[in-house]
Order: sequence, then structure tokens, then C-alpha cells
Amino acid sequence: MIRKNPTGHLPTIHEGAFVDPTAIICGKVVVEDNVFIGPYTVIRADEVNDQGDMEPIIIAAGSNIQDGVVVHSKAGGLVIIGRNTSIAHRAIVHGPCVVGDNVFIGFNSVLFNCTIGHHSVVRHNSVVEHCNVPPGFYIPSTCNIHSDAELSQIEKVRPDVAEFSEDVARANVELIRGYKRLQNEF
Repeated sequence: MIRKNPTGHLPTIHEGAFVDPTAIICGKVVVEDNVFIGPYTVIRADEVNDQGDMEPIIIAAGSNIQDGVVVHSKAGGLVIIGRNTSIAHRAIVHGPCVVGDNVFIGFNSVLFNCTIGHHSVVRHNSVVEHCNVPPGFYIPSTCNIHSDAELSQIEKVRPDVAEFSEDVARANVELIRGYKRLQNEF
């Protein structure tokens, strides 16, 4: 479902993207080309700051937002999901938040008020908030990172982990093509 927010902003969705009919996209959201938005995803840009304005939520080209993901922002803060990035099933990205290009965010992970550098991996069931993850970092499953100081214990992304993330992104681009062919059957 594509809908306006209370301030009248309507999502902008590139014709080359696929949005599952069960997803809800609301407000000042930009979805670029070759984006896959899976079933029961909610992307909602509807809160304003103290001046009554808001930044957009941007899903950059080639990214995939999988089943049950929630993307939202507190007080109209900016949210950017970079190019060729995978946000896995039931993850939450709550802005303000910037996720770089070629990033993998694992199942049930939570991002809040943080920056995730390009080519980083946040594995399943992790929480990352109030910090700036440099490019190429690997955060293992079930980690809780609440400050930049805690990042000193994190290892760089291993090549096998980066390859897995790239495979997920490629698989979801293929899903876009398949679902776009079927779109008129829904």
C-alpha cells in the first residue's frame, strides 16, 4: 500500500523497483531503481521535527528490504539505505540512520541513530545504536554495540562473509525481475 503521510508527502517509487502488495510505504520515501521490497515491510516517513519538517527515507538502487522489515525515523531524521544493500527479514532501521553501500544487515537486527560504513556486515539479532561503524566492519550475531568505544573489539569483514552478502543482493535482484513479470497477476 502506497499512501500519503499527514503532511501530504507521497512516496516516489521508481518503475524498476518491486514493492510487494502487502508492504506499506508511507510519506516522504524515495525508492530507486532495482529495489526489492518484500512482503509485510513497513517504510514510514511521517514524523516531523520541531520546525514541522522532515528528511526523507531513501532506499538506493539495487537494495533489498526483505520480509517484515521496518524502516522509520524519529522526529523527521534522515534515513539512507545505500546501494546494493540487504536489510534481512524482520530487521528494524530507525533513524536518524545512514547505512552505506554493499552492506548486509542480518535477521532481527536493530539499527538506531547510527552510521554503518560501506561493505560492513551486521549479523543476525544484533543491536547497533549511537555509533559510527567504519567501512568494512563485521559485527557478529547477537552483539550489542552502543558506542564508538565498543567498536574497537570488532574485527574486519572476512572475505567469505562479504561474499555471502553479495550473493544475497544478487538473489534479490533476480526476485525483482521475476515478480515484475508476475505483477499483473496480483
